[in-house]
Amino acid sequence: MILIVGLGNPGSEYRTTRHNVGFMCVEQLQKQLGFPEFQEKKQFSARISEANIEGEKTIMALPETFMNLSGEAVLKLMSFYKISPTDLWVVYDDIDLPFGELRLRAEGSAGTHNGMRSICSQIGTAFPRLRIGIESRGESAPAQQDLSSFVLSPFSKEEEPLLPELIKKAANILETAVREGFPKALDLLNSQR
Repeated sequence: MILIVGLGNPGSEYRTTRHNVGFMCVEQLQKQLGFPEFQEKKQFSARISEANIEGEKTIMALPETFMNLSGEAVLKLMSFYKISPTDLWVVYDDIDLPFGELRLRAEGSAGTHNGMRSICSQIGTAFPRLRIGIESRGESAPAQQDLSSFVLSPFSKEEEPLLPELIKKAANILETAVREGFPKALDLLNSQR
C-alpha cells in the first residue's frame, strides 16, 4: 500500500498560494490517473482518494489540519492503514529552491518547512519526498519575518503561466516514482534538466 500526501492549507483563500503546490500536484495526479474525487474523512483530518496503481492500493491525501499540523493527519493515516515510512510520498513547496525546480529525496531533514517539521516529528525522516521550488526568480528568499507572507502569496504574473506545466511535470515524476520506483523517477527528473 502506498500513501501520497500533498501539503497545503485547506480553504479557497489558500488554493492558489505558493504554499499549496503540494495540494496542486496531488490533485493533478488524482485527475491524471482517474482516481475518484477527494472525500473528506474526519477520522484522518484529511481529504482522501483511493484506487489501485499497478495492482497496489494507493491512497492520496490532502491534510485538512493546516500546514503546521500536517504530521497529525499523516500519522493517523499511516497508523490506520499500517503504512511504513518507505511507502509514504510527501509533495511540498520549497522556498530554498528556485521557482520551477524539482528535487527528489529518499529521506532527509525538514529544512525550514513547518509542515515537514510536523511530519518528521511524528514519524521520523526516513521517507521519500518531492520538493517543488517556489522561490521567486530574481529575488532572494524573503527575510524570516516575511517568510509566512511570501509562502501564502499568489504566484507572480510571470510565474502563473508556467505553473500548470510545472504541476504536470511534478505529477509525472511522482507517478513514475509510484509505478516504477524511486531510481526511475530520479532518472526521469535528471533527464529533464
